[in-house]
Amino acid sequence: MQPKPISVQLYTLREASKTDFNGVLKRVAAMGYKGVEPAGFYNYAARELRKVVEDLGMVISSSHTPWANPGNLQEAIDTAGVLGLDLVASGYGPEDIKNMEAIKRTAETVSGMAPKLQQAGLKLFLHNHWWEFCKVDGRLAYDWFAELCPGVLFELDTYWASNFGANDPAVEVAKFKTRAPLLHIKDGPLVKDAPMTAVGKGKLDFPAIIKAADPKVLRWLVVELDACATDMFQAVEDSYRYLVGNGLATGRRAV
Repeated sequence: MQPKPISVQLYTLREASKTDFNGVLKRVAAMGYKGVEPAGFYNYAARELRKVVEDLGMVISSSHTPWANPGNLQEAIDTAGVLGLDLVASGYGPEDIKNMEAIKRTAETVSGMAPKLQQAGLKLFLHNHWWEFCKVDGRLAYDWFAELCPGVLFELDTYWASNFGANDPAVEVAKFKTRAPLLHIKDGPLVKDAPMTAVGKGKLDFPAIIKAADPKVLRWLVVELDACATDMFQAVEDSYRYLVGNGLATGRRAV
C-alpha cells in the first residue's frame, strides 16, 4: 500500500485550542500534517476555518462537527458542503450499544438518516469507542451493528477496537476494510483509564494494522490521543515522526 496522508483529530489539542486555536493550527502545520479533523470550530465559522487551514497548507480531512443526528441533518449537510467534505460523522455511547435491543434501536436511527444524506451526496461514518468492541450475545457489538446498517461507513479507532487487548485491531481493520475510509491512529498501554502515548510508543502494531486496510478505500490516517502523560504537542509531533519516518503515512515535511 502506498502511504496515506496524515491528519490529526484536533480534540487531541482541545485544551490549547480553547485559548489559541489559530496558534494550534499553525503548530500542527509546522509539524508537517497534511490535514486536520476538527472537533469544534472555536468561534470560527466553517468557511473561515477552512480558509485558515488551507492558507496554512493543509486541508480539512474530515470533521466531527457537527455530530450528526436526526435533529441536525440539514446543519450537518450544509457544514459538510462548506468544508468540502462528502462524509458526515456520528457515533454513539455505551447505552446505545449495550444489548441487542439497543443495537437494533441505534441501527434503526442510523438507517433513518441515510436517505437525506444520500440525496445530498453524502455518506455517514461512525467513530467507535471501546464499548462497541465488547461482546453481545456471543459476538462483538459492532459486528451485529454493521450487519444491520450495511450502508454506513466507519472511522475505525484502532486503539479502542482492541478493547484493551481483548481484540486484535489488525483483524478488526481487515473485517471492516471495505467500509473504513478513515482510521484513527492512537497508541498506549492497553490499560483502561491509563493515559495514551505518542504513536509508536505503546503496544499497537501499526505496520500490521495499516496493512490490513483496503488501499482503495482508506483515505486518511488520523492521529488522536484522548489523554497523554507527556506534553500533548510533543506527542502529536512524535506521532507524526513515527508514522512518516517509518513510511506508514505521508506528510508535508520529511523526517
